[in-house]
Amino acid sequence: MDMPAYDPGHDQDIGKQTMARNGTDPANSEAGVRIGTILALPSILRNLGANPVEIFSEAGVDLAWFDDPDNRISYAARSHLIAHCAARTGCQHLGLLIGQQVGLHSLGLVGLLVKYSPDVGTALRNLVHFLHLHVRGAVTSLETGDDSAILRYEIYQPAVEATAQIADGAVASMFNILRSLCGPDWKATGLRFAHRKPDDVRPFRSFFRAPLVFDAEQNAVMFSADWLNHRLPETDPELNRLLLKQIDALELKYGDDFPGQVRSVLRTALVTGQARSDRIAGLFSMHSRTLSRRLNDFGTSFQALLDEGRFEIARQMLEDSRMEVNQIAMTLDYADASAFTRAFRRWSGATPAQWRQNHKVSRRK
Repeated sequence: MDMPAYDPGHDQDIGKQTMARNGTDPANSEAGVRIGTILALPSILRNLGANPVEIFSEAGVDLAWFDDPDNRISYAARSHLIAHCAARTGCQHLGLLIGQQVGLHSLGLVGLLVKYSPDVGTALRNLVHFLHLHVRGAVTSLETGDDSAILRYEIYQPAVEATAQIADGAVASMFNILRSLCGPDWKATGLRFAHRKPDDVRPFRSFFRAPLVFDAEQNAVMFSADWLNHRLPETDPELNRLLLKQIDALELKYGDDFPGQVRSVLRTALVTGQARSDRIAGLFSMHSRTLSRRLNDFGTSFQALLDEGRFEIARQMLEDSRMEVNQIAMTLDYADASAFTRAFRRWSGATPAQWRQNHKVSRRK
């Protein structure tokens, strides 16, 4: 069986045009998003009584780009477009409407690989492992326990507009994917949103029909872990092998943002005491040795990213809180304050107390 090769190289000009219109240097490896994830936006705008041609033009986006779902725009351009559309229509749940139209069909080869996986657990691990080929700027992770499973979405691209709208769309799309994999009997046990409760929650209640939690630490879909063993009816080992072969080739060519994904996951893991290499590797559905090899391929290591994350969080805590040094050390999983102080001095050339004092002085000037 021969599968047509998918090569996103043809759409790079689209991404460059979008980034150029939004003041971004196309030479930079900025996060990008496949148009297929927001393909329904023009029709949604029409249903809301708005003119997509006019609104897209105002946002610096060519409506013709939506003729091909494999075209890409930068993550910043997409977030700006969604923010502009939400503002022009006054629709607070625009992201939810977009996400309701997203499913496996929106994800090209990755969607096919997920669909033809042997079971739901393998399907979700494939989704987590390869989604970065379609969305750069955010990371999806899967956490499993004895009774429950959590499929999460976290934005790591800095200075993103419309984060609430994007999160709503991501949660809705993950919800759709799980429902399509598990069938009509599947139900979420809860939905989490890392933004404040909207003024009108009726569209959320109507679509999800499950408990909703806002102002949460993460954007996530929660469900029973029993579903991970659910067999999928359309398993095709040969097709699965061919899809993996083509996707692996794409990853070698375009999978250049893996360290950024690990950085994002580490930010949350560090403050929850889960920043072990085996734990992080599990979130990416791989062994810790595989995680180490992949990071080595990018010229970095898990320890380097861990230290980078600790340094970033430590600076934030020293600047924005009155936490004692020993409390910060405990939060970042150091044996004691002296071990943390030695590490911080190595990173910054100053002790935590000196850095905090110097920063306060410079901020008063």
